[in-house]
Amino acid sequence: MSTPPAGTTKKRIFSRNDYLAPLPTPTGEKPCDVLNIIWRKNEVFLDIGNYSIGAAVMGIWPLVMLFSGLGYGLDDPDAFIMGACITGIPILLVIVGLFREVPSPVRFNRQRREVCVPQADGEYWVVPWESVTAAATQHSSVSQAGKATMGLLIIGFENPDPQAKDENKHYSMGFNCGGGTTAMALWECMRSYMEIGPDAVPDSQLGIAPFEETQIGSIITDLRKGDLIGVVWGIFCIAILGTYFAEKLQDLKLSHPPDLTYPAIIEWSKPLPPEQWAQRSPELEQAICLRKVELEQVA
Repeated sequence: MSTPPAGTTKKRIFSRNDYLAPLPTPTGEKPCDVLNIIWRKNEVFLDIGNYSIGAAVMGIWPLVMLFSGLGYGLDDPDAFIMGACITGIPILLVIVGLFREVPSPVRFNRQRREVCVPQADGEYWVVPWESVTAAATQHSSVSQAGKATMGLLIIGFENPDPQAKDENKHYSMGFNCGGGTTAMALWECMRSYMEIGPDAVPDSQLGIAPFEETQIGSIITDLRKGDLIGVVWGIFCIAILGTYFAEKLQDLKLSHPPDLTYPAIIEWSKPLPPEQWAQRSPELEQAICLRKVELEQVA
């Protein structure tokens, strides 16, 4: 699958596509894990997951609150019925998702400069890091309610098996992060890990946080400090955005994220002596140098 060179941007009236790889050159953005996609990080590999039941809850909860408020405020049963029709199927999908296994993460091995991509059929691919494709896509629409912008970070992998069937040649991950600079910052979590090192990217935020860092704990801390704005904002997030329930469901499913249990990948994931580490290709080395010069000129 051919894509424009990394660093290329194509703009249209209502869309923008930023091509980030291959080759994985700097974007100029600071790594930021806005969706908590980093599930596991160490000196050898980085596990990236694409499962966020919390985001689904935060998408549904405001609608539930809206129609509930309309129903009580207007004393209109039709508002409850309409709300049930609109949110019923998404709520059912969330419930079903709670009983399904969390998909395995994609593993980026920086010492081997390879990526392990698990497949739904129980198989996996090991692809060269420099063959990975990435693009940030953003689309806007205008209506009576105003302008709405949506975007994705899309990361693609090619099946290394030349005999693979057409339907099994490509695999992609999509992250609903809004596109643009936000998608670049998310991509930098992977690119910076592979090209700079573990210290260049945030640690995993998964797991059950200390009480002080939870939604309720933050409100109590703000109340003790006399920060009324923080208290009001915290209550708004819990009551209107559903962040508390999103947090608890996320903890339930991802406090112990799944690991890769393939025997060959367990061996593949072990550390190598530094002299055996894979190195950048000359093409990538040159592309990174040129990209850094471009970013310096823009700055």
